[in-house]
Amino acid sequence: MPDDSPLIQSLRTAVAAAPADVPLRLHLAQLLLDADRSDDAVAEAAVALQQAPGDAQARDLMVRAMGTPAPARTPSAAQSPPPAQIPPQAPAPAHIPTQSPAPAPSSSPSPEQPPRPRGRFDWKAAEEQVGDAVPPRFVEPPVRADGQDEAADADAWDVEEPGTVRLADVGGMQDVKDRMEAAFLAPLRNPELRKLYGKSLRGGLLLYGPPGCGKTFIARAVAGELGAAFLSVSVNDVLDMWMGNSERNMHEVFETARRQAPCVVFLDELDALGAKRSRTGHSGMRNVVNQLLGELDGIDSAANEGVFVLAATNVPWDVDNALRRPGRLDRTILVLPPDAPAREAILRYHLRDRPIENVDVGRLVKITEGLSGADLAHVCESGAERALLDSARSGNVRMINMKDLLAAAKDVVPSAEPWFASARNVAMFANEGGMYDDLVTYLKKRRKL
Repeated sequence: MPDDSPLIQSLRTAVAAAPADVPLRLHLAQLLLDADRSDDAVAEAAVALQQAPGDAQARDLMVRAMGTPAPARTPSAAQSPPPAQIPPQAPAPAHIPTQSPAPAPSSSPSPEQPPRPRGRFDWKAAEEQVGDAVPPRFVEPPVRADGQDEAADADAWDVEEPGTVRLADVGGMQDVKDRMEAAFLAPLRNPELRKLYGKSLRGGLLLYGPPGCGKTFIARAVAGELGAAFLSVSVNDVLDMWMGNSERNMHEVFETARRQAPCVVFLDELDALGAKRSRTGHSGMRNVVNQLLGELDGIDSAANEGVFVLAATNVPWDVDNALRRPGRLDRTILVLPPDAPAREAILRYHLRDRPIENVDVGRLVKITEGLSGADLAHVCESGAERALLDSARSGNVRMINMKDLLAAAKDVVPSAEPWFASARNVAMFANEGGMYDDLVTYLKKRRKL
């Protein structure tokens, strides 16, 4: 590279101090062009165009630096040559009739010349020259052969890869596992037997019960058993303030699951996504339920092979009845507070990384009957807080003992009791067709009915 003149060096310093000064940068580019430094002038003009894309001076300078003839300019009205003046014809005397002037001999027209092509700036060539120095201002997504953007295929939903959680990792709840095996898993694992007995996989599985009892964890375990991806959907993921967007979001959820098959679609809080349309005053929510019904009707079609639907709700009596008819979410499983083996597994899980001493897990299991999984986690957390506070006050760090956990368990109120109070009325007065027989059996066994 030739040495810069003092003026060019001074302008380079000024441009470095004020990189957004487009006129100053164009002045530097003009000096570089005058000094036969075309490549450097192109680089400076490109930066100026990046900052001011519509600057005519920058474009003209870029054209001249690239050695391309500038576009021909249309002459303005002030610059156009004046029209030929025709001398006025002298008026004829009144007594002499005016004769028409003889037509002037017409000269042979000259052959029409083809228009000169206007100079066009080769932006692609300019990009190749300055591509290393100036990054592109815009990046457009690639276009497929069918005219659609490839970016449109990107999934907007977070799909979890097949996990390692299995039903064996769910402590206790053997009744729930057996019902899931008979209604859902066994036919999937044995396609030949399914074909022999004419067992249909149409429809999904609805988990219901009090909050905090592990419905979501069981759904993840089912996905692990199937070796399928997991797509969790809540009401916040679907509902949108603009008309029609909620239905489109619901459709895109299932389209994503079809692309990621095998995939488990988990509809959390189904009572919010599929509330009874007779109680819904807003047409938008009714349209969402209609869209969900349409998607569920296609679960057994060839295009939806490998898409499995699980749903969970605390209030199944608020779910639209059409969602629970055969062929949709027709398999229903009641998920109750954990039994003794499940409580032991949950307590050991939440105490495994905490400093404990002389903890009788069997005793804790007996006194925590009726507590949900979330309640048991809170017992372990509260016991740890008691030990931490005592250590901070006394200055002596001690372990979590049985006394801390017993006191914490005594203070915890079972969170499932309000749910059973509502479910009791449903079991007594709204058990049409034996829909809640399993709930009635449990309430009678616990003498709550």
